[in-house]
Amino acid sequence: MMTRGEVEVLALALPATSKVVQWGGADVFKVGGKVFAICGDGLSFKVTPIGFEVLTHDGLGRQAPYCAKGQWVNIALDRLDPDDCAGWLATAHSLMAAKLTKKARAEFGL
Repeated sequence: MMTRGEVEVLALALPATSKVVQWGGADVFKVGGKVFAICGDGLSFKVTPIGFEVLTHDGLGRQAPYCAKGQWVNIALDRLDPDDCAGWLATAHSLMAAKLTKKARAEFGL
């Protein structure tokens, strides 16, 4: 089980990450202006196509509300393991950082 504060510490430890509060009080984590994770009642984050299948079919997670088309998963905070969460956030961060331009990645030191 994790708290929003614990998720925030993990997310903000990633390079070039910023946090804003929006969408009804959710903590929104961005890299270079691109959202990679949203923490509210649960944690929603970007995953690979394989990660999406694994996390939504084994029952741990579900399609993230409003984001499922883009392969986002939502996992309840009380089901999050800190080590798994750190890995998922790192992957989500790298997936979104890869969508930045080469110039933007250089500016952010990515």
